[in-house]
Amino acid sequence: MEPSRRADEETADDLMTGEFLAHRRMLLGLAYRLVGTVHDAEDVLQEAYLRWTRADRSEVTEPRRYLTRVVARLAVDALRARQARREEYPGTWLPEPVHTGDAVHDVIDTSDLSVAVLHLMERLTPPQRAVYVLRTAFDLPYAEIAAILDRGEEDCRQLHRRAGAALAGRVRFSTDPAQHARLLDGFVAAARDGDVERLERLLHEDVVAWNDGGGKVRTGPNPIRGRAKVIRFFTAVMRRHAAVVTIVPTGVNGEYGLLVDGLYRYAMCVAVVDGRIHDVFRVANPAKLSTFGAPGS
Repeated sequence: MEPSRRADEETADDLMTGEFLAHRRMLLGLAYRLVGTVHDAEDVLQEAYLRWTRADRSEVTEPRRYLTRVVARLAVDALRARQARREEYPGTWLPEPVHTGDAVHDVIDTSDLSVAVLHLMERLTPPQRAVYVLRTAFDLPYAEIAAILDRGEEDCRQLHRRAGAALAGRVRFSTDPAQHARLLDGFVAAARDGDVERLERLLHEDVVAWNDGGGKVRTGPNPIRGRAKVIRFFTAVMRRHAAVVTIVPTGVNGEYGLLVDGLYRYAMCVAVVDGRIHDVFRVANPAKLSTFGAPGS
């Protein structure tokens, strides 16, 4: 009887693994939306899988709902821990961009989740962010969100309203891929040429350039605010690096972006408002470029 018992256990374990893998892309997308980096999201899923393997199978009637609850709670805890360490991060912290656009790299569901929106979500508290993501991205009813987060239903409604108010500016972002490509390509070309007049036409007056080097690449400690300062910065960067830079169009969180290789490597994308570039995001921290492959690949 012993071999038969072991075979039954192995079959049950295989079934649980299969059920977890069936929901993995969704779960990774949920964790990524909450914590903002692929590495932390993967850590959340690893812990969620361990808890899943130890779960009482007789009490799990809906695996997707159970796993969503586990991942959401773990991700909120991870987000709290990361925010507590934020002051230790050197310079500007940006979400980790994800290379999208082909089957190999589309391991995370980043639909409707641009770097600009992720960056805005950093202003939310962990509970606000969790409620906002579960309600907006996953369309869960408030009663279920309340059960997942172990909070009252009305409390979740209030958190969602506050999150929506904090993110009100996001609805102004353009998602037109052709417009993003035209503006970003034009911005880089004008910066390389030192064409100040064209740059002034492409950029909002209150444009902000956000640069994340993670202390490993020198990008400056603070955001660069205002059109004149952004123009000076990028024309200087492109002038210094012009002879060694290669620029390749790439998908960044489902939007048009650029992968730049030169003295250092970075992914670059923009947020567009009213037909002009409102934010420039440049992520050069090597630890945040893992989904873009090795340099030169």
